[in-house]
Amino acid sequence: MSEQPLPVVEYLKVPENGDPYLEGYKCDACGATFLGERSVCSKCGARDQMSTVTLPNSGKLYSYCIVHRSFPGIDVPYISAIVDLDDGTAIKGNLINIEPDPEQIEFGMAVDVVFDDALGRKDKEGNSYLSYFFQPANG
Repeated sequence: MSEQPLPVVEYLKVPENGDPYLEGYKCDACGATFLGERSVCSKCGARDQMSTVTLPNSGKLYSYCIVHRSFPGIDVPYISAIVDLDDGTAIKGNLINIEPDPEQIEFGMAVDVVFDDALGRKDKEGNSYLSYFFQPANG
């Protein structure tokens, strides 16, 4: 069993000494950023112009959906959200630490990216997973 949690997705980096972070790919030709490794920019079509970047840990809520029905074992309701990070990268995840009530959630609200246990999930060897979430910004 590993002492260090496993990242739940490949673009979540968990360094041995340091804080977790999200890694994106930025086009050196047009500046667009994306999740997931790629050799061609989806925006301008430039080839072999992609380099890795650390994504910011803050952004604004672009869209959300309150999920009331899910797979067995998944607690509902929860808030599935799309956030535009401060560098323009769009990323999907769950919005936590806020009531799943439209009266409490505002489009464009400032959010922070936080890293936490992936809802108690473990692999077959008992290793825990680390995931990322969004929460309302403090301030």
